[in-house]
Amino acid sequence: MKRFALIALVLAAVSCSEDPNKNWTFAEKALIVDPDPVMRVLTIDNRKDSLILRTPSQDLPAELVASSEYKSLEQKLIATVTSPDQDGVGIAAPQVGLLRRVVAVQRLDKEGEPFEVYPNIRVIRTRGEMAPGGEGCLSVPNRRGEVLRYQNIDISYTSPFTLKDTVETVLGFTAVIFQHETDHLDGILYIDKLAD
Repeated sequence: MKRFALIALVLAAVSCSEDPNKNWTFAEKALIVDPDPVMRVLTIDNRKDSLILRTPSQDLPAELVASSEYKSLEQKLIATVTSPDQDGVGIAAPQVGLLRRVVAVQRLDKEGEPFEVYPNIRVIRTRGEMAPGGEGCLSVPNRRGEVLRYQNIDISYTSPFTLKDTVETVLGFTAVIFQHETDHLDGILYIDKLAD
């Protein structure tokens, strides 16, 4: 119940006097510093959760990407998506109640298949034909469907190390994961794109 109240505060805080373009809101800080390393994943089964999941996210200024709260958020996103209850390959900040453009993605295209976190991420270019593939979502429990996605994309994000804009080409299933997670940042769920 405590976490549900905190999530409700996120929406209220963003619309109040706190300036999310300069600072973390009180509600965002509360979610990030909560002692539980695993965050609650919002689902479409809950009406209030659905409203948050359908709301577009905001960018993070460089000062926030450099903050200790951001480092905690990185750790919590990875702990959440890799927890035995979730066991996913990606998660977006709105799925845990933070309307910020941040995703954690398992880099299946890299040695060791590490999870990496990307602030201010966008898919900026797509190449080739779209291909069908099965998808599921932590926020849409007990469902799967086929979605058309590109297999060759360019992503743009703020490097947490240099705080500069970075562009990277991503291929294969990892490109699919990035498209799925960045859709969350625009309030889009994979069920909106199901192929007939």
